[in-house]
Amino acid sequence: MERRTIGAGALKVGAIGLGCMPMSWAYTESERDGESSMRTVHAALDRGVTLLDTADMYGPFTNELLLGRVLRRRRADVFVSTKCGLLVGEQHIVANGRPGYVKRACDASLRRLQTDVIDLYQLHRADPEVPIEETWGAMAELVAAGKVRSLGLCAVGARERRRGSSAPAYAGTLRQLERIQQVFPVSCVEAELSVWSPEALASLLPWCEARGIGLLAAMPLGSGFLTGTLTPGGGFERDDVRARHPRFTAEMMAANQPIVAGLRRVAARHGDATPAQVALAWLLAQGRHVVPVPGTKKERWAVENAAAARLELTARDLAEIAALPAAQRSWD
Repeated sequence: MERRTIGAGALKVGAIGLGCMPMSWAYTESERDGESSMRTVHAALDRGVTLLDTADMYGPFTNELLLGRVLRRRRADVFVSTKCGLLVGEQHIVANGRPGYVKRACDASLRRLQTDVIDLYQLHRADPEVPIEETWGAMAELVAAGKVRSLGLCAVGARERRRGSSAPAYAGTLRQLERIQQVFPVSCVEAELSVWSPEALASLLPWCEARGIGLLAAMPLGSGFLTGTLTPGGGFERDDVRARHPRFTAEMMAANQPIVAGLRRVAARHGDATPAQVALAWLLAQGRHVVPVPGTKKERWAVENAAAARLELTARDLAEIAALPAAQRSWD
């Protein structure tokens, strides 16, 4: 299976990763099951997926503990990415970028993951009370100490533009990247990128390509919308983040159905391909620096997503996807 490179360290990962967040956080609590999640991870690894993406805040902590059970047996098969910088309280989430905290958080993640080294350590969010250079410097010290192999940043900025800012999408992230790049090389940026949310293509991906930096495409299936398995008005459990998100109202989901219909048309030309596989193949066609990281807790979807790496879209397919209507913009 194709391999892609993350950053100047030439760390190789599979063409498609596995986002493990839904197994412990944000989506449909009634469907969470540790043993089922374990089977899902193993099934993905058996089919060539190598990158597993998590964070200490997912659970909190339980997602890393779950992956630790996998790493204990299959560390050589896994490129593990985790994140620090966000603390989960009873009713709130706050950023903490203090150097001492970052180092303690890394040690705790290493223990939970049952590994001696983290392949990619990402800053989940910058702390507005701490210069990002100080946080990044502490993370760089973790690389020097052999606890971390490479560093990444989770992007913010597209949402700010949608809320009415005149600044280009990801302008804030690009400023942060330029600052921390002076302290220690950035190997990877994680940002939302999908057929219905393509803003990162305009400026963030070109910035990464020019520097040989990987881009992890988060929410590549539009939090499930692009799979075509969600019914407008079908509803979500109260704990599911989509229950409170304006893009998942019945009206918005209905308005954006032409995007799913277009993916179905393309899939139909490829035999038994699915809309989700077309959406992932479209991301792979955006360049060798892009690694989609679809999240799932179910083995069936993990197997389907991994198979998308073998789907090659034609020029006609890509032109048809490019001509799909833009998503309706009731996003945040």
